[in-house]
Amino acid sequence: MSNVPICTFGTCYIGTESTIKSKDNEPMVHIDDLRQDFSRRLRKATAAAGWSERGLGAQLARIAEATPKAASKWLNGEAIPRQEKMEVLAAALQVRAEWLQFGKGSMYPGSTMEIREAATEYGVGNVIPAPEPSESRMAPVISSVQAGSWTEAVDLYAPGYAEKWEPVPPNTCPYAFWLVVKGDSMTAPSGLSIPDGFLILVEPSVPAHNGSLVVAKLTDENEATFKKLVLDGPNKYLKPLNPDYKTIHINGNCRIVGTVTTAKMKLA
Repeated sequence: MSNVPICTFGTCYIGTESTIKSKDNEPMVHIDDLRQDFSRRLRKATAAAGWSERGLGAQLARIAEATPKAASKWLNGEAIPRQEKMEVLAAALQVRAEWLQFGKGSMYPGSTMEIREAATEYGVGNVIPAPEPSESRMAPVISSVQAGSWTEAVDLYAPGYAEKWEPVPPNTCPYAFWLVVKGDSMTAPSGLSIPDGFLILVEPSVPAHNGSLVVAKLTDENEATFKKLVLDGPNKYLKPLNPDYKTIHINGNCRIVGTVTTAKMKLA
């Protein structure tokens, strides 16, 4: 097999189909390794973005305006997309194009603030108001009804599932979503308070402990509710921060959808 120029990621080498060589004919890297490395990064990015494995090839094909066969080859480490499609994929996945393409640098643009089981100055709950994180990947803002029917099988990134999106820290779990706080049941007269209109970030994979703020679904309710989880021996309660509201005793009639790890106010 004769050596022919091979261009990958904008750099030209001389080589066969399986081995890339530099111009002085020294072996540099196998093209199969490049393809496999790209496939691993692509799968990592789609998982971090919360994209479902089911129909992933079709989703990538639709976004990049490629054929499903081509997208399948990207996922299986059999091919690498062209530069323009690489940039489209990086933008859709909210990752740096250089990282997706070369594996260089950080995965996400900018830096973000992560809040995980943070203690507040009041020693209550697990959420503190957070500054707006730098741009990273996005999570959907969904309704309390959607949150009430949430399962890991739900494709949060399916077209039309959410109209609004908000940035999240890069280490946020793949199935995280935002909810807008409705009502004043979590508005406290003092201490930690999450007023009406705040955005809360819900992470289903973060374990809930005594004092955690959680989004939960009661079996006899259509919508999810936002409350503080209180564990008192064998007894469990959903407690509002506003003392004017009643505490809810739960005994198997409740499913914890996720733990709230961030709360913020949108001013515009």
